[in-house]
Amino acid sequence: MRIGIVADTHDFLPNIVKAVDFFNKEKVSQVIHAGDFISPFTARPFSALKCPMKGVFGNNDGDHPALTEAFDGIAELHERYLELDLDERRILVFHHQDFIESVSRSRDYDVVIHGHTHRMRVDNREALLINPGECCGYLTKRATVVILDLKTMNVQVAEL
Repeated sequence: MRIGIVADTHDFLPNIVKAVDFFNKEKVSQVIHAGDFISPFTARPFSALKCPMKGVFGNNDGDHPALTEAFDGIAELHERYLELDLDERRILVFHHQDFIESVSRSRDYDVVIHGHTHRMRVDNREALLINPGECCGYLTKRATVVILDLKTMNVQVAEL
């Protein structure tokens, strides 16, 4: 199973469209968003995904009820964190990196995904730690997403 990972889209619709097109072309089975969608209107481009999407709210996602309503039928959104069991892998998703050090060194998860810093990070510890960077490209001038193959644990970084 291959999953798409995205974070920090920050309302930048052109790159959301590129990310969705890329994930559809690559035929990922699931997309995970690690927070900071920002506005409900970002749901529209995500509606073109050809697979399920789950995500967590980030620190800039102000109106959680409006986002939840906009993404109804498009994505399952969670408040602070999301735990998934996919393809025999235990995955933890959250936005802030507050407790990243302890969680990524735990044997409770195979994969730990976060956003917030806007910096791409792939670090193989006890758990594979992934920050897909920023989809928006605002801070780093580099818009990135990740595909993770859960069988091989191979990480593919893609620039949009």
